Amino acid sequence: MRPLALACAAAFSLFTAGAACAQDNPSTIVITGARFPSDAALQPIGATVITQDDIRRAGVNDVNSAIRKIGGVFGRQSLDGSPDFALDLRGFGTNSAQNMVILVDGVRLNENELTNSVLSTIAIDTVERIEINRGGASVLYGEGATGGVVNIITRRGGRDGLHGSVFAEAGQFHQHDVRALLTQTTGPVSADVAVAKQGTDNYRKNNDFDQTSFSAGVQVRYDGGHAGLRVENARQDLRLPGSLTLAEFEADPEQTRTPFDFGSLETNRATAFAEYRLGPVDLALDLSHRERRARSTYFFGDAGSPTIYDGQQNQFSPRARWLADVGAMKNELVAGVDVTRWRRQTQSGYSLSDASQGSKALYVRDELLFDPAHAGRVALGARREIFKKDYVDAMLGGVRDDGSQAQNAWEAQVSYKVLPQLELFGKAGQSYRVANVDENSFRTSLSLLKVQTSHDQELGASWADGVHKLTARAFRHNLDNEIYYDPTAFANTNLDPTRREGVEIDAETLVAGNWHASAHLQHVNAEFRDGANSGNEIALVPKNIVTARLSWLPDSRQSADLGVQWVDRQRYGDDFANTCDARIPSYVTFDARYAVKAGGWEFAATGLNLADRQYFSYGFSCKGGIYPSNGRQLKLSARYDF
Repeated sequence: MRPLALACAAAFSLFTAGAACAQDNPSTIVITGARFPSDAALQPIGATVITQDDIRRAGVNDVNSAIRKIGGVFGRQSLDGSPDFALDLRGFGTNSAQNMVILVDGVRLNENELTNSVLSTIAIDTVERIEINRGGASVLYGEGATGGVVNIITRRGGRDGLHGSVFAEAGQFHQHDVRALLTQTTGPVSADVAVAKQGTDNYRKNNDFDQTSFSAGVQVRYDGGHAGLRVENARQDLRLPGSLTLAEFEADPEQTRTPFDFGSLETNRATAFAEYRLGPVDLALDLSHRERRARSTYFFGDAGSPTIYDGQQNQFSPRARWLADVGAMKNELVAGVDVTRWRRQTQSGYSLSDASQGSKALYVRDELLFDPAHAGRVALGARREIFKKDYVDAMLGGVRDDGSQAQNAWEAQVSYKVLPQLELFGKAGQSYRVANVDENSFRTSLSLLKVQTSHDQELGASWADGVHKLTARAFRHNLDNEIYYDPTAFANTNLDPTRREGVEIDAETLVAGNWHASAHLQHVNAEFRDGANSGNEIALVPKNIVTARLSWLPDSRQSADLGVQWVDRQRYGDDFANTCDARIPSYVTFDARYAVKAGGWEFAATGLNLADRQYFSYGFSCKGGIYPSNGRQLKLSARYDF
């Protein structure tokens, strides 16, 4: 039996077992709907929610790991040794980070450059939940949301009095992680402070990683709403091991060809929010300021080539929601404005550029619960966003590259419960992405890259009975002018028409009273649908991914958690013509955690890649450009809550 068939059979058996061993239903979790806390009848369709309990049980130390290991989102090993793996919703390969939107408390974290969102600096102990919405979402969240949206929600309020926790962990490769959290709630005012220091030598040579972070927040509740402020600072120091050929990887995956390359990243972030209810209308706004300073030095022979990136981003997002009962029906109307300004200055031996981008967007979305007895819902939404870009490089003679463009997005959704346990749903819409500053800086054409557009379709069904839950979706994204790096031309370009289509399955169940099982399967075909490469597969996209977890909770004193992920083979990054005689091999990884509690203490042992599989998920050229993934790692930790 093939690995995919075996994994599907295992997931199905977990789902259908133990119907007679039901426990009480977990408490209801109110999640974020149309950029507001959702009415129970209007929660997002098909969303995946990771709770604080899920995070604790799995023993993950950062947000990125939680999204991958619990949420089932595919991630590739980071190129710099940080925990910030490249996340990929629905098979967008090397440009996955530019085709999904990541938010923290509703504030956009994505940068207008070719970088992954830095999630490791978010204090994991302050996270209340993580919401994953797969599929096009440009109406509410703007450009780059074709693959989906991940929204990280931090705690808002807490138990009265002074509380906190301290955590320490140590493991192989000189890994260490020390964290502390302190919270205070007095009446309507709550505050928290979190500090953390972590580091590791990592699996490969010249791949050391060190990070310190600080986060502080204060919130106040008042009649009709609440408001808050959070400030964060983080510093990363990194060693950069570079890529290997396939022969080098097979000889020694721990080696480096760049023993002197290094870099650093410092981020500062301040966010403020306010919400107020005025009769039937909810008013809200978010305001954020982010600074990012990245440095890197790459050596060519004995000479080092330093580069400094200084970036700033401001965002202002006011919005309003009107909830109204229309007879037996319920209606939710949301409208808002997003204003973003971003700027980056570069100092290097190859560029002295000054780049900026501003955008202004207006969106409106209406959702009607037209048949409460069957949870029948229909939603329509539209967005218009205007971009203004400016780029000038003094090293290139001060030639200015600017432009203004407007884009539109729309969506239509419907859902209906045909049975008390069975809900059917469908989505259709248009999403878009504009080229970022790095893509327009290195392009194949003289003119600016065209806007990428996608026509998105999805059909699904969800079945739940309080013990079991199964959600299945079939999706298709037809893209025009997909923005992509072409390694054969060493530049960014607009591809011929492409497509992503496939199936996603989420399953979870209670088994035998004290066992909880969950699984996520993604099958995606990513291919050219026209042009010289019509019918060819797109590189660096695994066709199948299966993630499953099994948790054991016999009592309040101990717990165990086992995770497995199988990733199908992929084409190398430059194999547009599908002619390379090799592919990136498939692989299976296992991780596990066992924890015991004694009073306020919790002691745990954790293992990653337990089978010590030597594998890689990056290969930018045929049998080359390989970045090996980490080998086996064992860790011990202690935590005290008070």
